[in-house]
Amino acid sequence: MVRSAVIVGGGIGGLAAAIGLRRVGWVATVIERHPVLDDVGAGISLAANGIRALDVLGVGDTVREAGRYQYAAGTRTPSGRWLARIDGAALERKAGTPIVGTARSVLHQLLRAALPQEALMVGVEVSGVECSGTGPARVACGDTVLDADLVVAADGVGSRLRSQLFPAHPGAVYSGSSVLRAITGNAIDLRTDFELTWGPGVEFGHIAFADGRAEWHAVLTAPAGVRHPDPLREMRRRFGSWHDPIPALLEATRPHDVLHHDMHELATPLPCYIVGAALAARPPPRCRGPAIADNGTDPRPASPPISNRAGIQSCPEPRRHSAGAHSRDPGPPARSARSAPSTAASAHSAPPRRGTS
Repeated sequence: MVRSAVIVGGGIGGLAAAIGLRRVGWVATVIERHPVLDDVGAGISLAANGIRALDVLGVGDTVREAGRYQYAAGTRTPSGRWLARIDGAALERKAGTPIVGTARSVLHQLLRAALPQEALMVGVEVSGVECSGTGPARVACGDTVLDADLVVAADGVGSRLRSQLFPAHPGAVYSGSSVLRAITGNAIDLRTDFELTWGPGVEFGHIAFADGRAEWHAVLTAPAGVRHPDPLREMRRRFGSWHDPIPALLEATRPHDVLHHDMHELATPLPCYIVGAALAARPPPRCRGPAIADNGTDPRPASPPISNRAGIQSCPEPRRHSAGAHSRDPGPPARSARSAPSTAASAHSAPPRRGTS
């Protein structure tokens, strides 16, 4: 018997879930409340495990072709001094595939193209899910009710389905960091494919794209809700004196392209990630890194010590300053069983995405 799944939310995670389920024989339908199925945001870096996951979904090669390999990368101080350099070619030899940088919109488009049109319900809002435990789940969306053996909650950090399934859970909380990001309006000459620069309580980074444009992001330690009348002017004020190419990236940006989101996270783990007949009482191990790293959106944990693993070269220890001296070097950056249906709860920590269900 063919099994059916309903995925609530047409973002990158929801589309990927639908593709994977359909490739193993399920009938999977994505429901997206926004009338246009697209994805806002800036850039995304796909590490080896993310690329391998896309290979399994059958879209790895197209993503590689559309992206730019991150061969020259590293971390710097605001003055430009290198803290660490990454040899992307060495990482590729070690991992079998390079890190790939691309625009979120490009990745989203490629995932959409891998699904048939009938798998997408756009402009439809899910109002609730009923799980009786003895039959299919019933997904209410407008005047339509869909039966499903599996419901995937991929409706983002403010997931209403997660709240319905876990009403006692406190939900996502502010991480303490806010992110501004944009894609340059024109091509820009860059010497590296990916960079991070760490200053006190702040991180600035960029990802170069295949078409010559670039994404930049600034992660700031700030109270929740702080906004600027002119975000781009504020970024130029704060980062205009930092090393090249940061001023050039900001100069190549159009004011209306700057996005600003507070970053939220599930500080309290969910009690489980599957509700129904197949109950998973343990969350996935927290030690595993993300397969898809959305630079400039996800709160970053404290960085581990720099190691001499393949492709990573530690730079000389900075000169130590005497007590009371002011240093311009930064500190750390801102911070299945078939018998009954199951409902998988999303635990994304990215900022709100336009068009989440």
